[in-house]
Amino acid sequence: MPQGRLAGKNAIVTGAAGGIGLETVILFAREGANVLLADISASALERGVAKLKEIVPNAPRLETIICDVTKEADVEAAVAKLDAWGGVDVMFNNAGIMHADDADAVETPEKIWDLTMSINVKGVWFGSKHAVLSMRKHKKTNGSIINVASVVALVGSATPQLAYTASKGAVLAMTRELAIVHAREGFRFNALCPAPLNTPLLQDWLGDDQAKRHRREVHFPSGRFGEAIEQAQAVLFLASDESSFVNGTDFVVDGGMTRSYVTPEGPPTQAPKNNAGPTT
Repeated sequence: MPQGRLAGKNAIVTGAAGGIGLETVILFAREGANVLLADISASALERGVAKLKEIVPNAPRLETIICDVTKEADVEAAVAKLDAWGGVDVMFNNAGIMHADDADAVETPEKIWDLTMSINVKGVWFGSKHAVLSMRKHKKTNGSIINVASVVALVGSATPQLAYTASKGAVLAMTRELAIVHAREGFRFNALCPAPLNTPLLQDWLGDDQAKRHRREVHFPSGRFGEAIEQAQAVLFLASDESSFVNGTDFVVDGGMTRSYVTPEGPPTQAPKNNAGPTT
């Protein structure tokens, strides 16, 4: 029999090929879950699964599916794939976008606004909708849906990404509503609110501009950005029965950033290593 905190549970992770998604899949598999990796990139999925099988060679069940979360038919097909497994127990709506052309109210192109809302909001709605339908179909009395929001939905920023910020605020509101609507069915909804992470994309963007880097790092009491594994550990908790009375939360994993006024001085704390290597 499978062992672990998610033993016997069936999970779907969107945006599963890298970053928080892949780190979460690794933890889910280690804890006994059957996992469907959904992503829009076939090549990224192939690389992610290769890394996953290297790290968790005895994973209970792993399958992949190409999924564009802006298309309801794609999301419905991904969820339907788990009918043969016994239906969805855990849905991690992780897929999202933060476009380089996203700016302020004046400079953000309408097409970037629409694209961001389609992926970050509509995609979460589709994932939530079809997870609920699957849980009802398979007569589940205990399910967990985790939606990715962001700390920018809670605090303002003078380096604006308006469409992204607005989309994540929508995720928070939608998650709270769904948590209350479906509470008596036993389906829990929580929103993960990550702080900026130490990704190659972010580091390349900051480059050698120390002032640009300091402007962001100074807000972290720990003196460093977060790592994908630190978000994945929070998702694992929310997916497990250990969080059975956690519902409707803005689950903030930000190293204290949103609670900070004046940060400490001194060297940064040591960051944990990601299981899959550098976050992509």
